[in-house]
Amino acid sequence: MNIAWSTFTPWSALAGGALIGLAASVLLLVNGRIAGISGILAGLVRAPGDRAWRLAFVSGLLAAPLVAGLVLPQHVFPTALPPGIQETLRLLVAGLLVGLGTRMANGCTSGHGVCGLARLSLRSLAAVAVFMGAAFGVVFVVRHVLPGAGA
Repeated sequence: MNIAWSTFTPWSALAGGALIGLAASVLLLVNGRIAGISGILAGLVRAPGDRAWRLAFVSGLLAAPLVAGLVLPQHVFPTALPPGIQETLRLLVAGLLVGLGTRMANGCTSGHGVCGLARLSLRSLAAVAVFMGAAFGVVFVVRHVLPGAGA
């Protein structure tokens, strides 16, 4: 494995992580809520009287990269829709599997990984271990087992 040290950006990653931690802390201190994205999104559908802060949170999630692109265009990578139907189907299946896993784990990586671990939750520790183990396994299979591996 080679690391492209010229494109390694620890400061932007550190700043992003600090902002995520700050947002999760503010939400907990101000609203007494955990910043678990799956729970926040589910609440938009299920909790009619509790939608304002959820909508504000999700709007911020969507607006932040747009604002970052305007303020720091050199740090935003261009994205495009996948060129073919195969890639689109692969992304849809991947999204459905992530949603299923989120439902089975009673939370997502933000809820368990950021907030749950900070609260020393054993359930979150177990969930994060499973998330990370699955991610390691998928990366190994994609890079070393599937045809055309080694990307």
